[in-house]
Amino acid sequence: MFLTRRPAPAAIDRFLRDSQNLPVSYGPIGLVRDVPLDRPFDEQVVAVGRGTGDLERAKAALMAWKQFDIGWVDVFPRQAPVAVGTVVAVVIRHLGFWSMNGCRVLYHVDDAGRRFGFAYGTLTNHAESGEEWFEVFLDPATGVVYYRIRAVSWPQSTLARLGEPWVRVLQARFRRHSAAAMTRATRG
Repeated sequence: MFLTRRPAPAAIDRFLRDSQNLPVSYGPIGLVRDVPLDRPFDEQVVAVGRGTGDLERAKAALMAWKQFDIGWVDVFPRQAPVAVGTVVAVVIRHLGFWSMNGCRVLYHVDDAGRRFGFAYGTLTNHAESGEEWFEVFLDPATGVVYYRIRAVSWPQSTLARLGEPWVRVLQARFRRHSAAAMTRATRG
């Protein structure tokens, strides 16, 4: 859903209610687990800390959606649980307009003490189709804590298809800003 101004809280709440029973806009679920050969695949891995204390802070940051604390992208509800089935609205400020995009948490991994992450998939009211993975993990050999963001997506709406080169630029910008937000949240 594209808008000429930032959506009001009531509009976001209505969008979330309307999104609850929508299906994902693609298949099969699990696209980001492996590198697909037939779809655009993006990945960024950044060191965000060191040791188990930083891993726990990074995990808490992911569970609090801190990877979206970047100023031009927000997730609603702000306190949404990172549980399978949770539906969120991703609100994005673009070049002079806004969009609301529905996503559902689909699966996660929690390897206590070493790795935590989750994936969400786009719903049919999202401008794109695809899946995004957010993960933090500890490299046991070095003690370095990493944040990984992976995405497989392609345009779903007409506007996204027409602006696909710009969409790809925004997606790359989101990965960089998300990594910086996770670094701040982990070391903060």
